[in-house]
Amino acid sequence: MILKPQDVLILAKLVVIGGNEWSYGRMATTLWMSPSEVHAGVKRLIKAHLASAQRDCITPNARSMESFLFYGLPYVFVPDLGEITRGMPTGYAGPVLSTFFEVGDDLPPVWPDPDGEVRGQSFSPLYKSVPKAAREDYKLYELLSLIDAIRGGRARERQIACDEIKKWMNSNAGS
Repeated sequence: MILKPQDVLILAKLVVIGGNEWSYGRMATTLWMSPSEVHAGVKRLIKAHLASAQRDCITPNARSMESFLFYGLPYVFVPDLGEITRGMPTGYAGPVLSTFFEVGDDLPPVWPDPDGEVRGQSFSPLYKSVPKAAREDYKLYELLSLIDAIRGGRARERQIACDEIKKWMNSNAGS
């Protein structure tokens, strides 16, 4: 069994949903994926112990998730940095970390998106539908941009992102 990048997107959505009720069909619609992709991803997350199924409820395993995101993700799903494009800011330029970092001469990392409003360096999203899903769910956008700071940020950006994810999971999950 091998985790796929879209599994991290599904895991992030499970965190955002928290204890609220959900279905594969609704999750698939909000993530711009097929229900079978979501179902297969949830199965992989359970097998990898990143989520658990108890009493017909699937929830993220916070401790396992943090370990994977903080120590494994940067080595497994390395982002591709590319050309200058329009898109949605992510990583240190995303909605959470932008308050910690001053804008310098470097162009910010962005998920390529024709509807994007920011010009920056292309930063490959975990899955092709990430910009669409993030545009429709701001909390998901916050979490995914923090995850991207871990995937492709400098040491200080990664550390602050890890701290913010811990805070975020304690205060925002399911609200």
